[in-house]
Amino acid sequence: MERSQSSTWDSSEENRNKLQKAASTSRLLNKVVKTAERYTHTHTHTHTHTHTHTHTHTHTTIIFMVYRVSAMFSFSRFRHRDPVVSQAKISTREKNSQAEGNHIKMFMRGRPITMFIPSDVESYEDVRTELPSERLKLEWVYGYRGRDCRANVFLLPTGEMVYFVASVVVLFNYEERTQRHYLGHTDCVKCLAIHPDKIRIATGQIAGVDKDGRALQPHVRIWDSVSLSTLQVIGLGTFERGVGSLAFSKADSGQHLSVVDDCNDHMLTVWEWQKKSKIAEIKSTNEVVLEVQFHPTDPHTIVTCGKSHIFFWTWSGTSLARKQGIFGKYEKPKFIQCLVFLSCGDILTGDSGGVLLVWTRSASETPPPSKGPRAFQISRQVKAHEGSVFCVCETRSGSLLTGGGKDRKIILWDQEVRAERDMEVPDQYGTIRAVSEGKGDEILVGTSRNFILRGTFNDGFLVEVQGHTDELWGLASHPSRGMFLTCAQDRLVCLWSAEEHRLQWSRSLEEHGHCADFHPSGAVVAIGTHSGKWYVLDADTTDLVSIHTDGNEQLSVMRFSVDGALLAVGSHDNLIYLYTVSERGRKYSRYGKCSGHSSYITHLDWSPDNNFIMSNSGDYEILYWDVPNGCKLIRNRSECKDIDWATYTCVLGYHVFGVWPEGSDGTDINALIRSHNRKVIALADDFCKVHLFAYPCSTPKAPSHKYSAHSSHVTNVSFLYNDSHLVSTGGKDTSIMQWRLVERPALSLPDGQLSISAPDFIPPPLSVTTPTQEPISAPTANGTQDPYPDSPPPSALTLPPSALTPPPSDSSVSLKDSLDPSDDTATPSDEGLPPLTS
Repeated sequence: MERSQSSTWDSSEENRNKLQKAASTSRLLNKVVKTAERYTHTHTHTHTHTHTHTHTHTHTTIIFMVYRVSAMFSFSRFRHRDPVVSQAKISTREKNSQAEGNHIKMFMRGRPITMFIPSDVESYEDVRTELPSERLKLEWVYGYRGRDCRANVFLLPTGEMVYFVASVVVLFNYEERTQRHYLGHTDCVKCLAIHPDKIRIATGQIAGVDKDGRALQPHVRIWDSVSLSTLQVIGLGTFERGVGSLAFSKADSGQHLSVVDDCNDHMLTVWEWQKKSKIAEIKSTNEVVLEVQFHPTDPHTIVTCGKSHIFFWTWSGTSLARKQGIFGKYEKPKFIQCLVFLSCGDILTGDSGGVLLVWTRSASETPPPSKGPRAFQISRQVKAHEGSVFCVCETRSGSLLTGGGKDRKIILWDQEVRAERDMEVPDQYGTIRAVSEGKGDEILVGTSRNFILRGTFNDGFLVEVQGHTDELWGLASHPSRGMFLTCAQDRLVCLWSAEEHRLQWSRSLEEHGHCADFHPSGAVVAIGTHSGKWYVLDADTTDLVSIHTDGNEQLSVMRFSVDGALLAVGSHDNLIYLYTVSERGRKYSRYGKCSGHSSYITHLDWSPDNNFIMSNSGDYEILYWDVPNGCKLIRNRSECKDIDWATYTCVLGYHVFGVWPEGSDGTDINALIRSHNRKVIALADDFCKVHLFAYPCSTPKAPSHKYSAHSSHVTNVSFLYNDSHLVSTGGKDTSIMQWRLVERPALSLPDGQLSISAPDFIPPPLSVTTPTQEPISAPTANGTQDPYPDSPPPSALTLPPSALTPPPSDSSVSLKDSLDPSDDTATPSDEGLPPLTS
């Protein structure tokens, strides 16, 4: 609409006055902004945060003052209209092409973060970020949870051993070197039970919380180990803290399942699991319960044991009656650690004193189920181990196997509980946590240092599975081979073959490892520790090449320049230390240091010509450094907007700011990496998820594919040198996940109709194809799972025009949330079902 010809803006005098007023206000605003920046830089307090993050709290009085002046200025006809992105309330305003230094502003915990738009972006309003065509398939899981679990390694008729780590149940065929994965759980798996048919499996998980603070309820999942399909989910809304132990019934062919909750009262429940029906429930004890078992021939008898107790339960209908085991003349142990039923019906227990006790039912007391619990009395005591007896199992021949703690021994007993043979496991593997029968006379052993061993008393044991035992942060991919290196708080440095899925070598350090990077030649690797000390190791021989120390605080990032001539070391003392590198990474000389960050260094990247560094810090700064000119801070950050960074691991920057979820506190993203082909970004978050975004990712709330397998904060991600695979590391779950990149053609949406063609897998897998079963969230009435219980199939799904843009309420759109239910899930036809073996 045309303006009135009598507009007051026709007056040249009034025009001049208004322009002067606007210019004065602009100068005031700039002055306040500069004062605020100086104020926040000198009043920053850092506090240690869980997962080794640090929250930075700044005084915001002057910042609010800036907002008020800015708000007043916004009513001016000549208001400044740069795009602004706020993580508390994201909004994008029109970019003024006439303004100098076009930029994006993102607010993190109230602090503005300015990112300059590159020159090759003609119009920011036209920038779009779509879902990438690439997807991830879980190919291999490194690690095992033995340090705080027990009786969790078994051999299946498929020839696979089954065990768990993080939220994944792994089925590993050690002869064919293949893995399959059950991914139905949403948090840590803590226990596992095998059905009498040896095919169906029950696994229990702990309670958790998702990124929005919603509870992830503990529950038990019963699933088929051949098809990996979920048969039933029980206990949602029943269990309080987590599932501590569980067991199938035996006398009635596994129709029932007993479960002990890890709550304070350790509720014992009995379920008719195929009907999801809870039949009986009772408080067992306030003490820790370590195991529950059904009697193999008496369907009415259940036994639980744990701290200072063994209870014999008689189950009849909806009632459970308890009788406590009496130790009488025998010393009462602190813990009854494990139990097994003998072929004669007696019960054998192992305790914390290294003693085996045989419990026999009193001949005179055999009342019917309605008359109360049956009594068992100790009939025999055998000193078995030095230290605790952690596990016991009965073999097919009726003999017994026990595993000890302090003595690290595995002992074979005959049916009369007389020791026949024993073997001591080396100290490096830890104490025995699980023991079970393998093929023939083989034994499977799980240990407290997260090893799974396989072998015989005659031939000794081989390591089949191993992993880290403490929080895991350091990760680096080899620059030219299919290998990657990890380092953790357990002081171990491990080099893994992604092609063979095996450990190549490991070495212990004196310090906790936290970060690592390979020299571009691949000859050496630099490892940063928690103490400020860093090591250089020969990548082939593990020989120590050199040791250096920078400050006395944790080193958070090691990064070689593209040509390997320089090394940057980022520290929690707010400095970046620079070294010149020669002799293919074997000689280092201090070059200088970058000083200017007001908080600890989190991430950094080099320019291809070695002239510039981009760095992020714990208080959400993005700084740039001029390396040849004395490592000087570049004050005019817009000068760096067109630098094509050789790598992209910084979590803050114009090309990646769209990965941040709405309402983030700044510590929700632990690591980020751009693929070598510059197509995608992989991200590790604080909510157990691995994300895959398209690159560049320069729009708010960009959509992503999300993947679950970890059960704690994901600490790091790295692409292999050829982008064929992604590796992710878990923090508290100590796991390593290897994902294969697959590509699916872009979505075709003619007339609002969603159609998705079958996937084409590229690039080819490194060595072994290992199909997986993806997690599915909601059980349907027939016991299968369906992530979209109320949605039509993809072929019939019609999207309105508004659905073609990311929804305002979600920070990222996962494929499983919005597209194809089978997209990130292996179907039975994908599984390549293994044949049953005898």
